[in-house]
Amino acid sequence: MKKIVYYLMIGSVFYNCTTIRQGEVGVKRRFGKLDPSVKGSGIHTYNPLTTTILRVPTRTINLPLALENIPSKEGLNISAEMAVLYRIVPEKAPQVLTTIGEKYESVVIVSVFRSAAADVCARFYAKDMYTGQREEIEKEIAAEMHKVLEPRGIVVESVLMKSIALPKGLALSIEQKLEAEQQAQQMEFILQKEQREAERKVIEAKGIADSQKIISEGLNKQIIEYKTIEAFRQLATSPNTKIIVTDGKTPMLIQPGTSNQ
Repeated sequence: MKKIVYYLMIGSVFYNCTTIRQGEVGVKRRFGKLDPSVKGSGIHTYNPLTTTILRVPTRTINLPLALENIPSKEGLNISAEMAVLYRIVPEKAPQVLTTIGEKYESVVIVSVFRSAAADVCARFYAKDMYTGQREEIEKEIAAEMHKVLEPRGIVVESVLMKSIALPKGLALSIEQKLEAEQQAQQMEFILQKEQREAERKVIEAKGIADSQKIISEGLNKQIIEYKTIEAFRQLATSPNTKIIVTDGKTPMLIQPGTSNQ
């Protein structure tokens, strides 16, 4: 029993254990040299006298960044708050630590981001960053970063533009222009609506005119005489007392009890 305790004490001096959590990998560094293989999630033992285990996160990291005085296409200085979503390729974690080091964010990612952002923003006008081309700018910055960082084991998932600070005069003029464009679109909609209503009225009037023309063309002498006979017949069958004066063509009805003044 004493021997077992003795060996356990000796083992506790020369061996240690660590836990690698989900969303990260472990890389052993023994005598200053990094092991090219990675350790997955779980418990791992190592000799603390000769070895250390470096943890590298492989989950998506949100890295907030601020841009100051980025030139636009027309030469204006733009400030912006942005964020880079990136992750480390698990099997390339040893490569990242070997070629870049543990401070890979400040050494590579931030530097590449600032360079890519400056190059992309210089191809766009300041108003483009404030309006509809914002998404395109984000995608182009992410693509530029991905070309540089992906071969080194870092994947840029996306770049997000949180806020833009334009020169005050330019921001006001852009807002006024957008408001004017909205008003112009609303007026165009009203004019199109009025035009459609006018076209409807023209079609309706034409239909009424065509209908009246058809009726007038159909009222010939025979039809009028037939309608007159029908009128006489309806008057004759009426139970009320009445006097009908006619020349045989047009009846004139005189109600009983009425007299000429």
